[in-house]
Amino acid sequence: MRLDKLLSHTGFGSRKDVKKLIKSGAVRINEQAVKNSDSQIDLEMETVTVHGERVVYREFIYLMMNKPPGVLSATEDARQKTVVDLLDEGCGHFDLFPVGRLDKDTEGLLLLTNDGVLAHQLLSPKKHVAKTYLVRLKKPLEEVDIDQLESGVWIDEEYKTKPAKVEKLHNENSLTEIHLTITEGKFHQIKRMAKAVQNEVIFLKRLSMGNVKLDPMLGKGDYRELTQKELELLQGS
Repeated sequence: MRLDKLLSHTGFGSRKDVKKLIKSGAVRINEQAVKNSDSQIDLEMETVTVHGERVVYREFIYLMMNKPPGVLSATEDARQKTVVDLLDEGCGHFDLFPVGRLDKDTEGLLLLTNDGVLAHQLLSPKKHVAKTYLVRLKKPLEEVDIDQLESGVWIDEEYKTKPAKVEKLHNENSLTEIHLTITEGKFHQIKRMAKAVQNEVIFLKRLSMGNVKLDPMLGKGDYRELTQKELELLQGS
């Protein structure tokens, strides 16, 4: 990899900024000062330092975010705040994107990465990766409604959802909550599923994706890197 590309990709600024940094003599390869920005680096055999600190190259990064309501699951938007806007500047050079989407008013677990292969695997309908949500409904669910949701419901004239799993938490007039697990992600799917059984979603939060659960210590809008175990669980999904 070229030296300027390495430094730019590891957060030392634009290519222009990096060239200035290299010309200043702050960059060394194996303890030897270098001033050519197009120098080639063997990442396995050579050590690069900037002002004496070793540069560690990372191709991919994986974040877990507790998405707050009112924020778009997108990389950019001219008018509204996106989940990428919530990230620190230190993440900017990774070109992160959300893995799938949560509706603007939906909160909870959202993964962000620059690993397109893993993102594709997690979102592929063929993989059947389970996603569990906390759903608060306007009206109680009858047993026939649960049977329909678990068998699949028509959310338009041409599409019937795959079987879901419903776990009742509270089912009273004042509080109707369920855990709903689905293996697909159609547009506004859970809201449309509720409508199919003559109900309405009034609160929606994603709790898990595959075998990775939302960290309860993350406040709304907070995020952290996935642990190695969590990453392995996702890759296994």
